[in-house]
Amino acid sequence: MSAAPADLAELTEEQRALVETAEAFATEWIAPHAVEWDRDKHFPLDVLREAAKLGMAGLYVAEEHGGTGLSRYDAVLVFEALATGCPSLAGYLSIHNMVAGMIDRHGTAEQRARYLPALCTMDEPASYCLTEPDAGSDAAALRTSAVRDGEHWVMDGVKQFISGAGTSERYLVFARTGGPGAGGITAFLVHRDALEFGPNEAKMGWNAQPTRQVVLRGVRVPDTDRLGDEGGGFRIAMGGLDGGRLNIAACSLGGARSALDRAIAHLADRRAFGEPLSGRQGLRFRVADAHTELAAARLLLHRAARAADAGEPDATRLCAMAKRLATDTGHEVADAALQLHGGYGYLAEYGIEKIVRDLRVHRILEGTNEVMRVIVSRGLMGAES
Repeated sequence: MSAAPADLAELTEEQRALVETAEAFATEWIAPHAVEWDRDKHFPLDVLREAAKLGMAGLYVAEEHGGTGLSRYDAVLVFEALATGCPSLAGYLSIHNMVAGMIDRHGTAEQRARYLPALCTMDEPASYCLTEPDAGSDAAALRTSAVRDGEHWVMDGVKQFISGAGTSERYLVFARTGGPGAGGITAFLVHRDALEFGPNEAKMGWNAQPTRQVVLRGVRVPDTDRLGDEGGGFRIAMGGLDGGRLNIAACSLGGARSALDRAIAHLADRRAFGEPLSGRQGLRFRVADAHTELAAARLLLHRAARAADAGEPDATRLCAMAKRLATDTGHEVADAALQLHGGYGYLAEYGIEKIVRDLRVHRILEGTNEVMRVIVSRGLMGAES
């Protein structure tokens, strides 16, 4: 018995192959090591490079530039499948793909030729540097500065909660080049050697990837490494967030589905008072409800992904709705799966408590779920007075 989605028949042959490839990779390369990586805080770049051989490090990059050229909807299918192995690793891969996709979409021909080959092979992992100590949900308030000096920019500031920091080679950094507000922000590509890093943060979850501060002290970046127009950085950043929200929602569904599958297997194996727990109606109803909730969240997620691909006017609102519902639901279902395991669910070796810890941050990443509600309500009722 499995909690796997039942709508695979609706996919094209190519999409089914994507899902099967990603799930097979998660089963063979990721899942057997996920608890160990979490315990040891190990970032398995070797495994990510194996994923890159299957095209998973350039999902949004056009085929002529060395990528896979997938749609948002296709990528959602891939990230749910990968997250059944480890949501933390799938989450980092989403971030890397977001950076590569932005370079493909907004970069010059020279930048694409220089950066994308190594990004698509994961020879140069990438990190996304928007959040700051005093600018999280209010990203337009960022303070990191970039001052023009001839053909270079001199950058100073601190970025906070940066996934992959210290290990990634390339960093997409958003800095203030003009006045206050969104119009004064520009994007730059910065190499690791120019940066300083804080210690690896001690986190509740997502331990299979490092998270550090990124510090810029008088970093000189040539204007040829400016991504997009001067003052166009906020538009670039916001343009990537819909996709990031879709992916983190998909990772929540994948992690929760894995937890629920394990709970179903546990209930079938575990006996109490002379009968398997799977025969108890109350427990069966809890499994049925969890499966139904995941299916409902998945339907909204797929609708939002198609809206993003089609450029529908309400795509951002739908992406916010899907992100809020899927990340809340995913964490709740994983927690329910832990409860269904009883005391065993609380043991690290079973891997359930890891999924609960990993999925908790999804309700904060890519815009908190409170901000998702702001976006949705603004679309329905206008801005707050």
